[in-house]
Amino acid sequence: MGTAAQADIPINGARVFPESLTVDSAGNLYNSSNNGTIYRTVPGGKTAEPWIRPDAANGLTSLLGVLVDEPRGMLWACNNPGSGGPPAPGAVSSVKGFDLKTGALKADYKFPAGKPAACNDIAVAKDGALWANDTASGRLFSVPEGGNALVLFAEGPELVGVDGTAFAEDGTLYINNVRQNLLQRVNRKPDGSYAGLTTLTLNDKLNGPDALRPLGGNKFLQAEGPGGRIALIEVSGDSATVTPVKTGLDSSPSIAWIGKAGYATEGKIGYLFDPALKDKDPGQFVIRSFALPEGL
Repeated sequence: MGTAAQADIPINGARVFPESLTVDSAGNLYNSSNNGTIYRTVPGGKTAEPWIRPDAANGLTSLLGVLVDEPRGMLWACNNPGSGGPPAPGAVSSVKGFDLKTGALKADYKFPAGKPAACNDIAVAKDGALWANDTASGRLFSVPEGGNALVLFAEGPELVGVDGTAFAEDGTLYINNVRQNLLQRVNRKPDGSYAGLTTLTLNDKLNGPDALRPLGGNKFLQAEGPGGRIALIEVSGDSATVTPVKTGLDSSPSIAWIGKAGYATEGKIGYLFDPALKDKDPGQFVIRSFALPEGL
């Protein structure tokens, strides 16, 4: 990917409350939103513009994680009942897949009924399987290559609060937990089934870890919403080093990059949930740009 100009990107919309970010190899930057719209910033674009809007056909309501999957030509999105207000009638959590060229809905994998669910993040494994998590009820799901439904991989109280989900280069799955402020390795038995979690020892405390994006090897970039920072995560065995890359952000749930330019959403979620702020104008929502350190 080429290097983009490092300029903040205003999002064209009111009360957007952006969450996740993802980028394709052409340099298009996509962000999700609480209002269910997927915004796109084209290469050289000055603003993030609505690209896929909610309608009866796509069933979009409120979005968290988004992820470009170029081998399939797809943009995956975690769709949920609305946050900060009453959910739309019949809205359920699901992973939706959109054609990366046209924005047309191509797939819709609904979470099983019967439990609260919040699809939060998405990852794609080396074997092509699509993975999604459920923050509310502590579950990990996958859709095998060629499959057409979510398959439960793991469930348990230790997974309640699961948020960022990403694979290291060797295929090991790592997660963070936004409620417990943990970074964890997902262990697997020889047959590939779930074998529990290993909580990594860190050199610094986490504060609301959210998006976890692979950099290659055992390195990741992680966004921390309440902490307002982006950090480099370097895993070694059962430990990991946390190195701040960008601080001072306003509730930053996600991270993406184009060349040496990093981008972080500012969610301003206090205006969704804080009674003192709920009815106030959050102002312009902006995707913040910053230079990534040398060596990334």
